[in-house]
Amino acid sequence: MLFIPADIFTEPADVSPDTLANLGPLRGLAGIWQADKGIDVNPKAGGPERRIFREHVRMDPIDAQTNGPQLLYGLRYHIHINTPEEDITFHDQVGYWLWEPATGLIMQSVTIPRGQALLASGHASAGDRKISVSAKRGQTNYGICSTDFLEQAFRTDSYRIDITFNDDGSWTYLTDTELTVRGRDAPFNHHDGNTLRRVASPTANPLAGIVAGRAGQK
Repeated sequence: MLFIPADIFTEPADVSPDTLANLGPLRGLAGIWQADKGIDVNPKAGGPERRIFREHVRMDPIDAQTNGPQLLYGLRYHIHINTPEEDITFHDQVGYWLWEPATGLIMQSVTIPRGQALLASGHASAGDRKISVSAKRGQTNYGICSTDFLEQAFRTDSYRIDITFNDDGSWTYLTDTELTVRGRDAPFNHHDGNTLRRVASPTANPLAGIVAGRAGQK
């Protein structure tokens, strides 16, 4: 059971202005990334469809966040995906990756413009080369929320993403989403994966930039 201190209001005093230096296992995600050989397997009326996709990911450090005594460092991200044969957006996703140094908690929030949001969680140490987070439908802490249509036609029962940080600085992910599709007897495993390579270094979070600017004026 999670320990909750008696004082749930007082914020920590030792908050660093430098998010990049305090991202723990999420440090390897910061920056701008691209790849053009992603693979997606999704449900269609005639059976599973396999698509190759191109992906652009931006992950920007944000200022430290507090929930009373809880201290979080994180990244705000945007994922945009299309396919080689189409310019139209194949997938768009925004959210946050968050890290709590005191407990090793990592979280990913996911919001997609088809009317779905989720919060997934896991645990890791600062130097881990692999991280995973997951969420399940029905949970009130790390769960999944969808529109009426998605709940009835393409219900998402679970979500998991596994990320491996590679020796060359790239990172590889695999997502597994279990769907209950109306009219189908067995759950459908919707999965995709890709290896992303950095095309631009991360920028500093706003407070770190302000502190650096003040130091430069002295």
